[in-house]
Amino acid sequence: MQQRNHTNAYVALVIVSIFWGTTYLAARIGVQHMHGMMLAGLRQTSAGVILVAFFLMKGYKLPQFPVLSKLFVIGTIMLCGSNGLMTWAMQYIPSGLGAIIAATVPIWITIFSYFLVQKTKITVQLVVGMLIGLLGIGGIFYDNLAQLMNEEYRFGVMLITLACVFWALGSVLTAKWALGVNYLYGAGFQMLFSGVVMLVIAGFMGQHLHFASFTGELWGSLLYLVFIGSLLSYSAYVFALNNLPPSLVSIYAYINPIVAVILGWLILQEKLNWLMGLSCMVTLLGVYLVNKAFNKQKSYERSK
Repeated sequence: MQQRNHTNAYVALVIVSIFWGTTYLAARIGVQHMHGMMLAGLRQTSAGVILVAFFLMKGYKLPQFPVLSKLFVIGTIMLCGSNGLMTWAMQYIPSGLGAIIAATVPIWITIFSYFLVQKTKITVQLVVGMLIGLLGIGGIFYDNLAQLMNEEYRFGVMLITLACVFWALGSVLTAKWALGVNYLYGAGFQMLFSGVVMLVIAGFMGQHLHFASFTGELWGSLLYLVFIGSLLSYSAYVFALNNLPPSLVSIYAYINPIVAVILGWLILQEKLNWLMGLSCMVTLLGVYLVNKAFNKQKSYERSK
């Protein structure tokens, strides 16, 4: 049984690594027809209802209020603050660029862990990794200097950067708060809570639902994000995280941007040249060094 779980965990990791990378393309297509906050709200609400209903039908009881309140906070930070802003950002920037910036999440996690969990030892590898990661991002923006003069483009970059910050903060809080609830059941409530919050925000922004105006592309984008992006990929991520070392699971963060950049280039004709490709690899190298240094310290702390 253990060997079977191990094999299934590797399959789950492959699913996360590939399919999460495709969600940037799906979101980019969807926001051509609907505001990003509304699209993300519909995605997370639908996925949350399905997951919560599944566990309730299996006989699970509702978590107590203190647990629900923490799930609300984490869901709002991670999914509303991260997924909502990321989807919104896809209205203004290429999907590949968004995925590359999102790959810097491990760097943000290291920063938040330093201040909120424990003082991370500043090592040479950690500093070098951060500098290399910033160098890679700088190379990408050097190739897009003219675009930075565009107000909407700058706004999109700001949104995706904030999305990284919120995902990292939510990840650190998740690790800090022991909730004592099934991971997927808890994820269902996080999706549901965050989805409702995003729909309310979209309403205040003047966005309204008109299902009669849904195009085939919009339906395809939304259904793909719900079933492949949220239900399949997130379930696979949680399963992999509980059956494989976190340092191994983190490999998805290096594959997702490559998938997103290639798909954006092939399907949406997004810009891709040698400098962007090289800068993407440099960024991922920096993130890898930061992640490796951080995981090495966590392993050392656990062994003491």
